[in-house]
Amino acid sequence: MKALNLIIKNIYIIGVLLLFTGCSFLDVSDELAGNLNKEEVFNDPGYTRRWHRNIFTGIPDYSNIRVKDVSGELGLGNPWAALADELNFGDMSEAGYEVQGGFHSGNGKFHRWVTLYRLIRQANIFLACSHTIPQTGDQLDFLGDEELQELKAQARFLRAYYYYLLFELYGPVPLLYDNVLDPYKDELDLPRNSVDEVVDYVCDEMQKLIDEEGGLKEIELDENRLALPTKGVALAIIAKIRILAASPLFNGEYAEALLVTNHDGKRLFPDKDPKKWNLAQTAIENFLNFANGKYELYQEQDPNQSLYNLFMKYNKEIIWASSKTFFNKLPDWGYDWVCTPFSEQKGNQTAAVMQELVDDFFMQDGLSIEESPLYPKEPGFTKIDGQDIYNEWINREPRFYQSVFYQGKKWQVKNNVIEFYYGSKNGADKTSNFPATGYLLFKRTCRKLYNQGSSPKVQYRPSIIFRLADFYLLYAEVLTETDPTNPNILKYIDKVRERAGIPLLQDIRPEILGNQELLREAVRRERRVELCTEGQRFFDVRRWMIAEKDGYKQGGDFYGMNMYGPSGDKKAFYKKVLIENRIFEKKNYLYPIPLSQVQISNQMVQNPLW
Repeated sequence: MKALNLIIKNIYIIGVLLLFTGCSFLDVSDELAGNLNKEEVFNDPGYTRRWHRNIFTGIPDYSNIRVKDVSGELGLGNPWAALADELNFGDMSEAGYEVQGGFHSGNGKFHRWVTLYRLIRQANIFLACSHTIPQTGDQLDFLGDEELQELKAQARFLRAYYYYLLFELYGPVPLLYDNVLDPYKDELDLPRNSVDEVVDYVCDEMQKLIDEEGGLKEIELDENRLALPTKGVALAIIAKIRILAASPLFNGEYAEALLVTNHDGKRLFPDKDPKKWNLAQTAIENFLNFANGKYELYQEQDPNQSLYNLFMKYNKEIIWASSKTFFNKLPDWGYDWVCTPFSEQKGNQTAAVMQELVDDFFMQDGLSIEESPLYPKEPGFTKIDGQDIYNEWINREPRFYQSVFYQGKKWQVKNNVIEFYYGSKNGADKTSNFPATGYLLFKRTCRKLYNQGSSPKVQYRPSIIFRLADFYLLYAEVLTETDPTNPNILKYIDKVRERAGIPLLQDIRPEILGNQELLREAVRRERRVELCTEGQRFFDVRRWMIAEKDGYKQGGDFYGMNMYGPSGDKKAFYKKVLIENRIFEKKNYLYPIPLSQVQISNQMVQNPLW
């Protein structure tokens, strides 16, 4: 148990760092800083735990939305909100390069490949070399059977989870299994495994961990230990990857991928198999049955407080969270910093919400802006707290107000009215940092400041990896594919809508039950709104293979309010203008395997069209 307590508050702190000396995706040194070899490491309890603790460093931080990252792997943060139709950053040099200028396999910025394979190899070394270490002489520390079992279970979990993260981005990848391959020998040169092989491996490994006694705990209730994997998280990952495998991208509907083979002719992508949705249904029902009584949607009487506090503190909706977070940094490149107006203390105001996302939030009556009679037919303004608020932002659902900060809204810390028009304190003429769309991201920001001197602080909160609302909506999606007449589709969508404080679909649109296309649209719209900027949208529109479809387009023209004047003309701000043109090509459904890894391999084949 001693080792577990060391993981908790900061996974970045690893004590002894591994030396990554080579350029291959599996090239990790067998030595530790201090010139220790494997025998010396794994005969010392402290060094063994430090090696194990470093394996955790591949867990993504979805609070890291600022893509101009100075701290490490961008592909293990959350650049996905800016790479999807959710956010634009005023300093988005990396993301802007990819979505506006295009990129190739040699200069992509958001890779997970090398980092995760190094950590997978480290996990394999740990599993092969770690052993119990008895207490000897005046050495008080030891590594007993119980602790070692827990550590090995966690290493196996992380290894399988990292394959899931690789699969999510690249599709089928090479599997190392238990092998500790020599990075300086030809045995390192591996072909890609197929989609089905990767999915089955991840599921089988997770299921073994679920079935075993003495390894993973069922759930973790200690808020200081939520970074630790559990059987609940393992079940969640099985459900996630089964749904990925059933989705069009990986289930025979990406025609170009069906032509991709290894050099020996082995196909990597399967033909379409509708039965994979049945496997997905079994997997997510297994998770939900387990979750009953253990996890629950976070809910207070006021939907606005529910939606805010959900992200401010540990609660039972959180299935898995990381203590590795950008939430508690102001300024220091933190989440709150890029979401705070320039006119307010330490504000950077670069996290701009796309107009397309603004328009996808529902109205107060639970209908879309296209359907609702509440949406204004003509532009105009309504007085709210003495301020003229644009009518398009009136009568919107609570998730809109908890996610989007717009002109005329009051900043919660000092109750100042915030304006973004040209000539205002936060206008494009006053600072180089401004929200290009005229909207700031408000979701997950802290509404309090502590120590409001030269070094203001915001509330520490976890970076959520999985939460229950995601899985309720996934269940509705799966049932839509397997049984579109099943009333649980609306029931599980409505669980999320009820917490959000909007009318239920079964009350306002019961006729869509049984209509598969309308149900798909309902699920997809709900995921778009409920999970916005949490790192899901980028992967959702790709696995559905609809990134070129109206309403879901990841390329083309994107709009926002007019930040560019004329000076002092507040009304000019409310004209929607073109903000940027983005590129999306069919090859972008999968991220390219890094060119450097293809070039040093005799067996690695690239993703389609790259």
